[in-house]
Amino acid sequence: MTTNPASGATERARGLAVPALGPGRHDHPAVPGRLLVVPALLLVALFLLAPLALIVRYSLDQYDPIRLLMGVLGWQNYLQVFTDPFYQRVLGTTAKIAGVSTVATLALAIPVAYCISRAHSERARSWLVILVVLPLLLGNAVRSAAWMLVMGTKGVANSFLITVGLTAEPLAILYTPLAVVVALVSVLLPFAIITLQSVMDAIPGSLEEAAQSLGCSPLGTVAKVVLPLAMPGVISAAAISFGLAMNAYATPVLIGGPRIHMMGPHVYEQIAKASNWPVGSTLACVLMAVTILLTVVSTRLLGGQNR
Repeated sequence: MTTNPASGATERARGLAVPALGPGRHDHPAVPGRLLVVPALLLVALFLLAPLALIVRYSLDQYDPIRLLMGVLGWQNYLQVFTDPFYQRVLGTTAKIAGVSTVATLALAIPVAYCISRAHSERARSWLVILVVLPLLLGNAVRSAAWMLVMGTKGVANSFLITVGLTAEPLAILYTPLAVVVALVSVLLPFAIITLQSVMDAIPGSLEEAAQSLGCSPLGTVAKVVLPLAMPGVISAAAISFGLAMNAYATPVLIGGPRIHMMGPHVYEQIAKASNWPVGSTLACVLMAVTILLTVVSTRLLGGQNR
């Protein structure tokens, strides 16, 4: 049987002919995109979800001084945490310090993020971002030690106050809630500034120029134009700051000392020192639940802002 060259050329012209494969090439079916996510999901399940599930399991167990875990499941640890006056004070102190730190962080981060976002030159923006991110290169323990030198009885702050005559005796700054708030704000500021700055970059400067041309002052422009448009960033920065403050460990231990009781240090003390894994896991689950709740609430608020 012979093939008409003219008809083959016509079919190829119409796109009906199958292109010839080169030597060594094979036509493999494409891998579904969903399968590409499987390795990442397995790693997350192995290194994140499995330890969290183990903590939840320990939180439902009962503590025994000899066997540590009795293997009896129940809600006794959660009832103890939420009904014991001591743990109620710990939860209240943690939430109060985290809330004050979040408000102070946002109050300082918003103007700094605005200045970085509206910097005139790209070089100035780059240097300002570097200065903001630079403290993140130091560990929390190093920064807390520096604050101890500043706020100690013979530290820089007291020496300055005595020198200028504002006080005759050193003030008790260290190991107070105020000291913990100040140190936490210094830790949270870079996260809040970067989050807010990325959102403010997306706000067109022409909107501010239009507001000022209509007689609005610079502060009024920021309050009436920039802040409402930057509200998604404010919500995200607040959720990140509050979650990090609730879970802080090094700062409350070094700056707060034995007087300030927060959740993070108590989780470590119950597990590492008292070997009370059930109660320590329960406190960890409470912190985890607060973080998840903040994530859900902030996501809902952001969804409402985008509608």
